[in-house]
Order: sequence, then C-alpha cells, then structure tokens
Amino acid sequence: MKKLLAGAALIGTAFSAQAADMAVKAPYYKAPVAAPIYDWTGFYLGVNAGLGLGRDRAQHVDGALADSTYLSPFGALGGGQIGYNWQTNSFVGPIVFGLEADIQGADMTDSRTNLLGDRYSQKLDWFGTVRGRIGLVNGPTLTYVTGGYAYGNVNTSLVSNGVSYAFNGGRSGWTWGSGVEAALGGNWTGKIEYLYVDLGDRTDVFAGGTEALRSEYRENIFRVGLNYRIGGNGMYTPVATANWRGFYLGGNFGSGTGRDRSTLTDTVANVSIRYNAAPDGFVGGVQAGYNWQAGSLVYGLETDFQGSTMEDNKTCLGCMPGASLDINSKLQWFGTVRGRLGYAVGPTLFYATGGFAYGNVKTAFSNPIGAASISDTRTGWTVGAGIETPFTLLGLFGPNWTSTTEYLYVDLGRSTTSFALLDATGAAVAPGILSRGVQEHIFRTGLNYHFNTPVVAKY
Repeated sequence: MKKLLAGAALIGTAFSAQAADMAVKAPYYKAPVAAPIYDWTGFYLGVNAGLGLGRDRAQHVDGALADSTYLSPFGALGGGQIGYNWQTNSFVGPIVFGLEADIQGADMTDSRTNLLGDRYSQKLDWFGTVRGRIGLVNGPTLTYVTGGYAYGNVNTSLVSNGVSYAFNGGRSGWTWGSGVEAALGGNWTGKIEYLYVDLGDRTDVFAGGTEALRSEYRENIFRVGLNYRIGGNGMYTPVATANWRGFYLGGNFGSGTGRDRSTLTDTVANVSIRYNAAPDGFVGGVQAGYNWQAGSLVYGLETDFQGSTMEDNKTCLGCMPGASLDINSKLQWFGTVRGRLGYAVGPTLFYATGGFAYGNVKTAFSNPIGAASISDTRTGWTVGAGIETPFTLLGLFGPNWTSTTEYLYVDLGRSTTSFALLDATGAAVAPGILSRGVQEHIFRTGLNYHFNTPVVAKY
C-alpha cells in the first residue's frame, strides 16, 4: 500500500519524554507507587498469523492493444520470527533499536480476472523479510516502525488467445511497516503489525515476441504475533489493570486497500469482463464510544465516521488514445457502529471488534464515445482487532489520553446496476450492467480522550 503509515503509527503508543521525572496529575492505572521500568533488551522468538492482500498491477500488451488491471491475491499467512532488541535512553525517553527476521507460508491467490477471454491468475506461495526496527517505549508497550529486505515466490499464469503461459520464480525487494507490541505477562509479548511488501516489477515477453506482460508485486500484510523474550530485566508481572470505564472521543488516521470483485457486461454485444477494482489511499475521521468493565474484561460500543481518498484510476481496456475504456473506482467515505470486547493486561487493552458498516462507492466509465458514473451508498458489516494503550508525549498529554492501533475488514456487500454511457449530446449509448462487491482492508491509528479519568500508576 503505497501510502502506508509506518510513520503515522508512531503516534500509536508514544512515550513520555521525562516520565520518570515529571509529576503525573492522575496516574493512569492502579498500582504500587513505583512500577518497574520494562526493559526490551534481549533476544526473542515467536509466531504470527494474519491475512495478506496483493495490489499487483498487470499490464498486458498484445500487438497494438493493451489492458491494465489489478490482480489481488488474498488469503491467510503464518510463520515465525526471531530478533534482538537493544534499549537505551535518549532525550525523549527510552528508545529501542532492533533487528528481526521472519519467514511466512502464504495461501494468497487470485484466479478470477478475465478480460475478453484473457484469463489471469496469481499466487504468493511464501515470503520472508529481514528488517530493522526502531521504537518508542511507554512502560510495557513498544510502538515501532520497521523496514528492510524482502523476498518471496510468486506464480503468475495467463491464457491469451487460447494458449497458456506461466511466469514463476523468486522475487526480492523491500518492505516497511509499523506495529505495536505489549507485554502480556512473564516473558511473553503480543503484537499487531502491518507490512507493505514490494517484490519489484517483472516484464515477460512471449508468443514469439508479439505479447508482453508487465507485473508489479505489491503486498499488504496484516498480522498478529506472539513473542517469547529471552533476556531483558526478567519476567513481567502486570502491576494492575487500567480503568477503562466511561465515555471517550477521538480522531484517527490511516490507509486502506480494496479488493472489489467486479463484473462489467456490455448488453448489446453480450460480453462480460471480470476484474478487481483496487482503490487505495488514505482514510481519516473521528470516533466516539463507551466502555464497561468487569475486572480485566472490557466491553463497549464505538461508532466512527471516515473520509477517504481511496481510488483506482489505472484500470482500462485498450488503454490507448482513441480506443480506451477507462474505469475509475472510489470509496468516498464510510462509517461503522461496532461492539468491542477486550482484555486488559496492565495498562494495555487487547480487543476484537465488529458490527455494522456503511459507505459510499463511486464507479465512473469513459471511452471515446461517452461517459457514465454510478454512485451509491451501501451497508454491510465489519470485523477487526486492535491494541489501545495510555498515550503521553513530552508531557503534553495527560492521563485521560490513549492511543489505538487497529485493523478493520469492511464488507459493503454487492450491488448490480444498469447504466448507459452518455455521448456529447447527452444521448445514451453503449448500455451496460455493473456488478460490484466492496471489500476494504483498513489499518489506522488514533487518539482517544476519556472523560472519566482512569486512575493508574506511571512507569
């Protein structure tokens, strides 16, 4: 996802710049007066699982004609990681430097795309990364950005003019992302993480040199992980559970990528194409909610509303002046009303969330003889997970503030709409039918202000 939030997620659980020396008006969780400083130094190893979504642009040139579409391999992934952290102090407080390597099995596939008889399929079998990490420490919580080398194996196949072709092999490139990791107790930590993996571009010439396929490999990885730490200052015992009860209000910022399975039918020629609309861009908005709490169990309701710049303006058939059918797909805004169910470990809340979703999607078509636009508001559902922690930054935020890092899957259902292109005189030409599903993957970070001040101790 080209606009991802490695930097923005630093807002996620930032640190207190002189937290050890500054007085805190209403410390954030009930605990002894002096809680131990959590030390992230040392080796760790762990496992992870999650989902991956590709936004892999494919440009197929066949003689004088060209098509551009997105292949969107999607599926589960899982693997293991090993790394080392080194914690030191700075003028802004504790900071962690680290190195991490992981290897992932994947079942990310897409075999749906069919452009007037040209059929495409793609699969990411496995990938791995070797990355540096740098993070900010707030007690037993680490917010970090990460980046480095990536490698993997991608298989792409194409049936063109009735002949099958395969383009397989290893790829290498780079990755970057962000995440939040928090202590669970003992030597265990849990994390939520986003990675953008760029495995480069590839051009294959085939059919006796008359055709070429240029492929871009861009993968979005959303995963959770569990690490066992070896070293540091020993086992961690949560000193208390934060008080999460009451109303809160906040804002958020993030990015999203869509995998909108679409079918376009020309009702005159009685032909159809199947393609993936892949809107990509920033999202941002506000949220409000209320929490109840029973011991470490936290449950609540939250609603949010988001503006969006998510757009796909690269899909076209013909893709040449005077011959191109251009397709533009947008998610213009969306919102959710969700339940949340979480478990508090010391000052950190791990939660799952899900509920109702709604939003506005727009699809525009244009070719040399006319244009059309379809805009409608959809409803559906959403599910996700996140981490929420106390937030302090150079003493500027008080004990009422928390930060969230969250993944949401938003499904706005499928609709079928009849339309016709309108020419320069306003006359209807080229009638068609669009069937489009809307499935979006959102990764965002936010700040919340709690009106009932939680009472907890400082680190």
